[in-house]
Amino acid sequence: MTSVTKLCTTKSIVTVNGQYPGPTLFAREGDHVEVNVVNNSPYNMSIHWHGVRQLRSGWYDGPAYITQCPIQPGQSYVYRFQISGQRGTLWWHAHVSWLRSTVHGPIVILPPAGVPYPFPTPDHELPVIFGEWWRNDTEAVIAQALFTGGGPNVSDAFTINGLPGPLYTSCSGEDDTFRLKVTPGKTYMLRLINAALNDELFFAVANHTLTVVDVDALYVKPFAVDSLLIAPGQTSNVLLTAKPTFPGAKYYMLARPYTTTRPGTFDNTTVAGVLEYDDPTTAGSKTTQLPIFAPTLPQINDTSAVSNYTAKLRSLASAAYPVSVPQAVDREFFFTVGLGTHPCAAGVPVNGTTCQGPNGTARFAASINNVSFVLPTTALLQSHYTGMSGGVYATDFPFAPAHPFNYTGTPPNNTNVMNGTKALVLPFGAAVELVMQDTSIIGAESHPLHLHGFNFFVVGQGFGNYDPASDPASYNLVDPVERNTVGVPAGGWVAIRFRADNPGVWFMHCHLEVHMSWGLKMAWLVQDGSRPDQKLPPPPADLPKC
Repeated sequence: MTSVTKLCTTKSIVTVNGQYPGPTLFAREGDHVEVNVVNNSPYNMSIHWHGVRQLRSGWYDGPAYITQCPIQPGQSYVYRFQISGQRGTLWWHAHVSWLRSTVHGPIVILPPAGVPYPFPTPDHELPVIFGEWWRNDTEAVIAQALFTGGGPNVSDAFTINGLPGPLYTSCSGEDDTFRLKVTPGKTYMLRLINAALNDELFFAVANHTLTVVDVDALYVKPFAVDSLLIAPGQTSNVLLTAKPTFPGAKYYMLARPYTTTRPGTFDNTTVAGVLEYDDPTTAGSKTTQLPIFAPTLPQINDTSAVSNYTAKLRSLASAAYPVSVPQAVDREFFFTVGLGTHPCAAGVPVNGTTCQGPNGTARFAASINNVSFVLPTTALLQSHYTGMSGGVYATDFPFAPAHPFNYTGTPPNNTNVMNGTKALVLPFGAAVELVMQDTSIIGAESHPLHLHGFNFFVVGQGFGNYDPASDPASYNLVDPVERNTVGVPAGGWVAIRFRADNPGVWFMHCHLEVHMSWGLKMAWLVQDGSRPDQKLPPPPADLPKC
């Protein structure tokens, strides 16, 4: 626990090595990594290495009660994994409740020694982490929301590298602004990470273009943009080239939310950092007098800007970095993804203390195929490995909605969802196609879905209801972008393909923490293959106990 002051308020937060954001983990592609996590906080803790493939190392993936029991206060656990086939930027974060609001940091994966980037080598590189800051304790925020059945209190600010910037109220003497100092003519690679709990963010730098070269630690065909979208859980490397000469100005770097019809409220604020040039003609005494320019960001509900941006993302698909998109599939699944309700307890009045969801007559919930996931009290992976799954989880997760409806049209009268701890079983090596369909049951909304243990190819997306007869004709099976986190479009659908080549139990969930807290999550169970190198090894001796 560390005392930190932001927005004129001091509070105690969980940190790693006393740092907020936490320290950067550096590795090269192919490295074996070991991290000893010692829990000196009063909370149960686990760390997820977001985007790391964890090939046959599922015991170290990190989501609490999925691949491990949490590290209890005073205990420790050594995470061990290999960096395989990935290079770029990933990140690590707590995977228990809302603790990742302050427990997170970058993972910088460099190419193997002597291997260059497939784009001009930047002069400088640095992480740029977007976060959210609450004056209140985030554990109390989500606990209150789960008690009342309503939406949680929103954050008080967004942050860049832990700093809220000049557009929020600050106190005398505080300089809580991220400043990027650049030299004319130099190129900078910004390793962007969206660590915000509940908001997709637009980002832009005034009077500068950004060239996207990498997403989720995988190279893409470079393209230039004035602004971009980054969802919670996603990462992106972008190149920014400074102007050739000192411009006599400063430039805001702005980020603010993208949302459509979020029930309740959301943090409708903007965070600013400042891009400043080295001035060869002064010692710096006049820099505060320079004019400062702001970029134009898309409107907060500009879904077309989001669609136009995501359509530009294509895998590099070069001889050195080929793609292996499954051209045919063995298993097809159709998941509806969205919000719903739980009924209030009998006898609770409208807008009662535990009935503050939609219209004051229900409690908020979220589901995949109408199943709202309930975390077990012991880890799924251990239950699977020991063959003692009875009473822990069921393997009857639905392949498709039990009752099809007009997903993006008029909602059904019954918006209730069922609870369950269910997994979907895949044979080792199966080629999988998954279509995820947003619903308008309580408002159409974008949902960033993260799949643990795999990268996947985004082969198609569109608006309205997915049509299995016509939409596959538009799939890109040549150079689709490869990711670990993808946004299900608001009022639309996205199709992904991956190969089930990693034995174990793997979590898939919405990376908006409030939706995950309401149950928008599920688990895949990938069976062992026939060869020894296709089987999950035994658990480590220091695996935390529940």
